[in-house]
Amino acid sequence: MLLRKLSPITLVVSMLASQVACAAEDYSVQKVTDGVFYHQGVHEDATPENIGAIANVGFIIGEDCVAVVDSGGSFAEGQQLKQALKRQTNKPVCFVINTHVHPDHVLGNAAFTEFNPIYIGHEKLPAAMDSRKDFFDRVFSESLGAAYIGSEFITPTQTVSIGSPITIDLGNRELELTAYTTSHTDHDLTVFDKSSKTLWTGDLLFIDRIPALDGSINGWIENLTQLKNKDIEYAVPGHGPAGKDSYQVGLSEHLNYLVTIREQIRAIINDFGTIEEATSTVGLDQQDKWLLFEHYHRRNVTAAFVELEWE
Repeated sequence: MLLRKLSPITLVVSMLASQVACAAEDYSVQKVTDGVFYHQGVHEDATPENIGAIANVGFIIGEDCVAVVDSGGSFAEGQQLKQALKRQTNKPVCFVINTHVHPDHVLGNAAFTEFNPIYIGHEKLPAAMDSRKDFFDRVFSESLGAAYIGSEFITPTQTVSIGSPITIDLGNRELELTAYTTSHTDHDLTVFDKSSKTLWTGDLLFIDRIPALDGSINGWIENLTQLKNKDIEYAVPGHGPAGKDSYQVGLSEHLNYLVTIREQIRAIINDFGTIEEATSTVGLDQQDKWLLFEHYHRRNVTAAFVELEWE
């Protein structure tokens, strides 16, 4: 009898809220090393069922306070990350670091406002948020449903300039933040925990899930090549498992994918081929190596072709 009295809208909201609650029950973080924790995102697109928890997010605990590195793909995920953090420490969050603008990394920002943290990002992140906010709001409010409620693009109150890394201190635990030239996006940022030699790459590195090009294929290859030589003990990629061995293997596979499609696209351009030819032939030998290949590969080839045809 009760169900007959509920409007269709009420039923939908109730169902979505139930899905968010179920996703929350499954939310947990893994320990990378002492004081470093992350939640590994699922290899899916954002849905109400996964509350947008599709990217790697986490936190680093110092003697005085905590830094959150990427806040999650929705306000709902941000809340879950905050609860996971509170189960590990009662120290306050002093910094929320966003590695780039994509919603799966920043939509949980508002969950941490109770701490009045400093929000930090690349010097170009504010402009990226401003230019994409309306589009992301529309798309992700539809794809996430109730999980999107409360999600907010909070722009950084402190930025990092290219060529001028900064160091922040959590209390006897220093983090080095480095801004990069255009790669995955035009505003990628990494976080390096000096005490444990743990590198958080953001989406400069994808493991298992196919990379998504939203910047420059040439710049991405150049910056990944430089990261390959960095002295680290652990790494947390933007997507995929954390660790040291997985980092070296994953970075090589990621580089191989980008170099392969660049070489094949250049060959087509040199033969006066078309973008249609490129999207139907380039990189198909990579298909079995990547999850979500069908979702993003053609888009990657299109973006790379547009860049490379003007070399």
